[in-house]
Amino acid sequence: MKNLREQTDAKIAAGRKAKPEFMQGVDLVIEKAKAFKEGENAIKVGEKAPNFELPNPKGNHVTLQSLLKKGPVVVTFYRGSWCPYCNLQLRALQARLNEIHDLGATLVAISPEVPDGSLTKNDIENMEFTVLSDQDAKVAEQYGLAWQVPEFLMEHMRIDRNLDLVKINNGNGNILPIPGTFVLNTQGEVIWSYVNVDYRTRSEPEAIIEALKTLA
Repeated sequence: MKNLREQTDAKIAAGRKAKPEFMQGVDLVIEKAKAFKEGENAIKVGEKAPNFELPNPKGNHVTLQSLLKKGPVVVTFYRGSWCPYCNLQLRALQARLNEIHDLGATLVAISPEVPDGSLTKNDIENMEFTVLSDQDAKVAEQYGLAWQVPEFLMEHMRIDRNLDLVKINNGNGNILPIPGTFVLNTQGEVIWSYVNVDYRTRSEPEAIIEALKTLA
Protein backbone atom coordinates (compact mmCIF):
# COMPACT_ATOMS: atom_id res chain seq x y z
CA MET A 1 0.00 0.00 0.00
CA LYS A 2 1.29 3.47 -0.90
CA ASN A 3 2.09 5.88 1.88
CA LEU A 4 0.42 9.30 1.97
CA ARG A 5 3.32 11.09 0.28
CA GLU A 6 3.22 8.63 -2.61
CA GLN A 7 -0.53 9.13 -2.94
CA THR A 8 -0.33 12.93 -2.92
CA ASP A 9 2.62 12.86 -5.34
CA ALA A 10 0.53 10.72 -7.70
CA LYS A 11 -2.35 13.21 -7.39
CA ILE A 12 -0.01 16.11 -8.18
CA ALA A 13 1.48 14.26 -11.17
CA ALA A 14 -1.99 13.53 -12.53
CA GLY A 15 -2.90 17.19 -12.13
CA ARG A 16 0.22 18.33 -13.95
CA LYS A 17 -0.63 16.02 -16.82
CA ALA A 18 -4.32 16.99 -17.03
CA LYS A 19 -3.99 20.73 -16.31
CA PRO A 20 -0.35 21.80 -16.65
CA GLU A 21 -1.09 25.54 -16.80
CA PHE A 22 -3.24 25.45 -13.68
CA MET A 23 -0.65 23.48 -11.71
CA GLN A 24 2.05 25.93 -12.78
CA GLY A 25 -0.19 28.68 -11.45
CA VAL A 26 -0.56 26.82 -8.15
CA ASP A 27 3.22 26.50 -7.95
CA LEU A 28 3.55 30.29 -8.30
CA VAL A 29 0.86 30.94 -5.69
CA ILE A 30 2.54 28.60 -3.22
CA GLU A 31 5.96 30.07 -3.96
CA LYS A 32 4.62 33.55 -3.21
CA ALA A 33 2.87 32.35 -0.04
CA LYS A 34 6.11 30.83 1.21
CA ALA A 35 7.98 34.03 0.39
CA PHE A 36 5.48 35.89 2.59
CA LYS A 37 6.09 33.24 5.27
CA GLU A 38 2.47 32.11 5.39
CA GLY A 39 2.18 29.58 8.21
CA GLU A 40 5.25 30.88 10.04
CA ASN A 41 3.04 32.16 12.86
CA ALA A 42 1.60 28.73 13.60
CA ILE A 43 1.95 27.59 17.20
CA LYS A 44 5.31 25.96 17.83
CA VAL A 45 6.64 22.94 19.67
CA GLY A 46 6.74 23.75 23.38
CA GLU A 47 3.84 26.20 23.20
CA LYS A 48 0.42 25.54 24.69
CA ALA A 49 -2.35 24.96 22.17
CA PRO A 50 -5.33 27.32 22.47
CA ASN A 51 -8.45 25.70 23.85
CA PHE A 52 -11.43 25.46 21.50
CA GLU A 53 -15.11 24.67 21.66
CA LEU A 54 -16.51 23.56 18.31
CA PRO A 55 -19.56 21.61 17.08
CA ASN A 56 -19.34 18.08 15.73
CA PRO A 57 -21.55 16.79 12.87
CA LYS A 58 -24.39 16.18 15.34
CA GLY A 59 -24.22 19.74 16.62
CA ASN A 60 -22.73 18.78 19.98
CA HIS A 61 -19.94 21.03 21.19
CA VAL A 62 -16.54 19.53 21.92
CA THR A 63 -13.71 21.26 23.80
CA LEU A 64 -10.00 20.58 23.60
CA GLN A 65 -9.88 20.69 27.39
CA SER A 66 -12.32 17.78 27.65
CA LEU A 67 -10.35 15.73 25.13
CA LEU A 68 -7.06 16.29 26.95
CA LYS A 69 -8.55 14.74 30.08
CA LYS A 70 -8.62 11.43 28.18
CA GLY A 71 -5.00 11.59 26.99
CA PRO A 72 -2.84 13.11 24.23
CA VAL A 73 -4.64 14.76 21.33
CA VAL A 74 -3.78 14.96 17.64
CA VAL A 75 -5.35 18.07 16.08
CA THR A 76 -5.34 18.33 12.30
CA PHE A 77 -6.77 21.21 10.27
CA TYR A 78 -8.02 20.51 6.74
CA ARG A 79 -9.63 22.66 4.06
CA GLY A 80 -12.83 20.69 3.50
CA SER A 81 -14.41 17.53 2.13
CA TRP A 82 -14.18 19.02 -1.38
CA CYS A 83 -10.35 18.96 -1.21
CA PRO A 84 -8.93 15.71 -2.68
CA TYR A 85 -5.64 16.08 -0.81
CA CYS A 86 -7.56 16.45 2.47
CA ASN A 87 -9.54 13.31 1.74
CA LEU A 88 -6.34 11.36 1.06
CA GLN A 89 -4.98 12.54 4.40
CA LEU A 90 -8.12 11.70 6.37
CA ARG A 91 -8.31 8.22 4.86
CA ALA A 92 -4.63 7.65 5.65
CA LEU A 93 -5.22 8.71 9.26
CA GLN A 94 -8.28 6.49 9.50
CA ALA A 95 -6.16 3.55 8.33
CA ARG A 96 -3.73 4.11 11.24
CA LEU A 97 -6.32 5.16 13.80
CA ASN A 98 -6.09 1.95 15.85
CA GLU A 99 -2.40 2.64 16.44
CA ILE A 100 -3.20 6.21 17.49
CA HIS A 101 -5.87 4.95 19.90
CA ASP A 102 -3.55 2.23 21.25
CA LEU A 103 -1.18 5.02 22.27
CA GLY A 104 -4.00 6.59 24.28
CA ALA A 105 -4.56 9.50 21.92
CA THR A 106 -7.63 11.11 20.36
CA LEU A 107 -7.65 12.39 16.77
CA VAL A 108 -9.60 15.55 15.95
CA ALA A 109 -10.03 16.92 12.40
CA ILE A 110 -11.14 20.54 12.01
CA SER A 111 -12.41 22.33 8.89
CA PRO A 112 -14.49 25.47 8.21
CA GLU A 113 -17.42 23.49 6.81
CA VAL A 114 -20.80 23.58 8.52
CA PRO A 115 -21.32 20.70 10.98
CA ASP A 116 -23.57 18.69 8.67
CA GLY A 117 -21.41 19.30 5.61
CA SER A 118 -17.85 18.46 6.63
CA LEU A 119 -18.32 14.89 5.44
CA THR A 120 -21.17 12.89 3.96
CA LYS A 121 -23.30 10.85 6.37
CA ASN A 122 -21.63 7.69 5.11
CA ASP A 123 -18.15 9.18 5.57
CA ILE A 124 -18.97 10.34 9.09
CA GLU A 125 -20.23 6.90 10.06
CA ASN A 126 -17.08 5.28 8.69
CA MET A 127 -14.66 7.73 10.29
CA GLU A 128 -13.83 6.82 13.87
CA PHE A 129 -12.32 10.17 14.80
CA THR A 130 -13.89 13.48 15.78
CA VAL A 131 -14.74 15.96 13.00
CA LEU A 132 -15.35 19.55 14.12
CA SER A 133 -16.54 22.70 12.37
CA ASP A 134 -14.64 26.00 12.63
CA GLN A 135 -16.96 28.02 10.39
CA ASP A 136 -15.44 31.44 10.95
CA ALA A 137 -11.85 30.08 10.98
CA LYS A 138 -11.33 31.68 14.40
CA VAL A 139 -9.69 28.59 15.84
CA ALA A 140 -7.50 28.25 12.76
CA GLU A 141 -6.51 31.88 13.33
CA GLN A 142 -5.65 31.17 16.97
CA TYR A 143 -3.42 28.33 15.82
CA GLY A 144 -1.75 30.62 13.26
CA LEU A 145 -3.21 28.80 10.27
CA ALA A 146 -5.86 31.14 8.84
CA TRP A 147 -4.98 32.01 5.23
CA GLN A 148 -6.74 34.41 2.89
CA VAL A 149 -6.80 32.31 -0.25
CA PRO A 150 -5.42 34.07 -3.37
CA GLU A 151 -7.91 34.95 -6.10
CA PHE A 152 -6.24 32.52 -8.54
CA LEU A 153 -7.29 29.58 -6.36
CA MET A 154 -10.67 31.11 -5.49
CA GLU A 155 -11.48 31.49 -9.19
CA HIS A 156 -10.52 27.86 -9.79
CA MET A 157 -12.83 26.72 -7.01
CA ARG A 158 -15.71 28.89 -8.21
CA ILE A 159 -15.47 28.24 -11.94
CA ASP A 160 -13.66 24.92 -12.44
CA ARG A 161 -14.91 23.17 -9.31
CA ASN A 162 -18.29 24.93 -9.02
CA LEU A 163 -17.72 25.34 -5.28
CA ASP A 164 -19.61 27.96 -3.29
CA LEU A 165 -17.43 28.31 -0.21
CA VAL A 166 -19.72 30.97 1.25
CA LYS A 167 -22.47 28.36 1.36
CA ILE A 168 -20.22 25.44 2.27
CA ASN A 169 -18.64 27.35 5.16
CA ASN A 170 -21.80 29.23 6.12
CA GLY A 171 -20.47 32.71 5.36
CA ASN A 172 -16.67 32.34 5.30
CA GLY A 173 -15.80 32.31 1.61
CA ASN A 174 -12.11 33.10 1.28
CA ILE A 175 -10.39 32.17 4.54
CA LEU A 176 -9.20 28.59 4.75
CA PRO A 177 -6.83 26.86 7.17
CA ILE A 178 -3.32 26.11 6.09
CA PRO A 179 -3.18 22.32 6.50
CA GLY A 180 -1.48 21.71 9.81
CA THR A 181 -1.23 18.90 12.35
CA PHE A 182 -0.26 19.17 16.02
CA VAL A 183 0.44 16.44 18.57
CA LEU A 184 -0.40 17.63 22.08
CA ASN A 185 0.54 16.08 25.40
CA THR A 186 -2.00 15.90 28.24
CA GLN A 187 -1.01 19.41 29.36
CA GLY A 188 -2.00 20.71 25.93
CA GLU A 189 1.58 21.47 24.92
CA VAL A 190 2.69 20.94 21.32
CA ILE A 191 5.30 18.19 21.17
CA TRP A 192 5.28 17.80 17.36
CA SER A 193 3.82 19.71 14.45
CA TYR A 194 3.66 19.85 10.68
CA VAL A 195 2.50 22.98 8.87
CA ASN A 196 2.85 23.65 5.13
CA VAL A 197 1.05 26.28 3.09
CA ASP A 198 1.40 23.97 0.08
CA TYR A 199 -1.93 22.20 0.58
CA ARG A 200 -0.75 19.39 -1.70
CA THR A 201 1.67 18.04 0.92
CA ARG A 202 0.65 16.52 4.27
CA SER A 203 2.24 14.92 7.30
CA GLU A 204 2.66 11.18 7.25
CA PRO A 205 0.60 9.27 9.82
CA GLU A 206 3.79 7.39 10.68
CA ALA A 207 5.42 10.62 11.91
CA ILE A 208 2.40 11.35 14.11
CA ILE A 209 2.54 7.86 15.59
CA GLU A 210 6.27 8.16 16.27
CA ALA A 211 5.65 11.46 18.09
CA LEU A 212 2.95 9.82 20.23
CA LYS A 213 5.30 6.98 21.12
CA THR A 214 7.59 9.48 22.84
CA LEU A 215 4.71 10.16 25.27
CA ALA A 216 3.83 6.54 25.90
